[in-house]
Amino acid sequence: MANPTIAIVGRPNVGKSTIFNRIAGERISIVEDTPGVTRDRIYATGEWLGREFSIIDTGGIDLGDEPFMEQIKAQAQIAIEEADVIIFISSVREGITDADEMVARMLYKSKKPVILAINKVDNPELRNDIFEFYALGLGEPFPISGSHGLGIGDVLDEAVKHFSTEIEPEDDSVIKFSLIGRPNVGKSSLINAILGEERVIVSDVEGTTRDAIDTHFVSENGQKFTMIDTAGMRKRGKVYESTEKYSVMRAMRAIDRSDVVLFVINAEEGIREQDKKVAGFAHEAGKGVIIVVNKWDLVEKDTNTMRDFELEIREEFQYLDYAPIIFVSAKTKQRLNKLPAMIEEVSANQNLRVPSAVLNDIIMDAVAINPTPTDKGKRLKIFYATQVSVKPPTFVIFVNEEELMHFSYARFLENQIRKAFTFEGTPIRIIARKRK
Repeated sequence: MANPTIAIVGRPNVGKSTIFNRIAGERISIVEDTPGVTRDRIYATGEWLGREFSIIDTGGIDLGDEPFMEQIKAQAQIAIEEADVIIFISSVREGITDADEMVARMLYKSKKPVILAINKVDNPELRNDIFEFYALGLGEPFPISGSHGLGIGDVLDEAVKHFSTEIEPEDDSVIKFSLIGRPNVGKSSLINAILGEERVIVSDVEGTTRDAIDTHFVSENGQKFTMIDTAGMRKRGKVYESTEKYSVMRAMRAIDRSDVVLFVINAEEGIREQDKKVAGFAHEAGKGVIIVVNKWDLVEKDTNTMRDFELEIREEFQYLDYAPIIFVSAKTKQRLNKLPAMIEEVSANQNLRVPSAVLNDIIMDAVAINPTPTDKGKRLKIFYATQVSVKPPTFVIFVNEEELMHFSYARFLENQIRKAFTFEGTPIRIIARKRK
């Protein structure tokens, strides 16, 4: 079940990013006093009253050289399409502007729940000025102050009321995976080839897949899969086709819902900067990763081509050294039959539990090979280790001082654990904790 989504809309410089950071709980978006500076992360997860939700800062979806009104229009459109609840922010200082009225009309028509928040109400005297905003027809305005964090709790209380209370039962036996990658690397063609039927529209124009559909299928050995289609991220003919931000946001939403991520690279074009960005998200989220090199049939090959390309991938994505690489072609269906088994294996590794006794033996052997580091005359002491969770496998190592656990030593311990239990395709988290 996907988390409910809140989108924040409003004209530039009303404080959308400040509010977004407040809700997300960390400074993710860049905040400056110039209109249109949101360039950073536009998608995050937050929690309120025990409910998790995703949150989108539409200000970050920049549409290039489109006129001001068009930009705001498109951002509101994205919010309407993507969100379950919309927080519409206006500013008490400027009062109601034309842009506010236009956005209000769009939101009114959308039939989605809209919460009107009036920002920059930094002192009590300004509270009386919010009543004019009733004129927007979006119900009661909530006074908030992004810079002081006032009133945001009231807005979130209201938002949570609109979340659906039905929680779909999660079936743990089903492996959820998604395909991510830049537009036009062949995600839709791969989906069709895996499924063996024309389920998704394919064309040569970037960003043509119409709608995001989850597809369920069963492999030959009876394993159930759900494929979360991230290719279907954009509607044609819309202004925001080309915006990289938008496609990254959609990829992040799909990563959130997946157990295993197939990261698709176009063999013809090689590795681009955006690839690294998207792959980094999957790694950070602790998901299983398989690197799929598509369009391998179009590459001229000699004896070392595959090896060289593999070395290049390993060089560019050093943090994904655990991810298996497979060279496929959606067109000729080369090696595609191997994918379901690989996904299954990575998912099994994600859920693998190592018994504490075995884990401690591995750690002790590792310390014998490479003694623990010292810092300012103090030596790191490892008392014992235990696995605390799966998806991704997370190990807590109890030590005398957490600071003494250097990144490189944690990495060495990780490699030793991987030697014993391959954990192919899944990141491993190692947390040092001081023994109480």
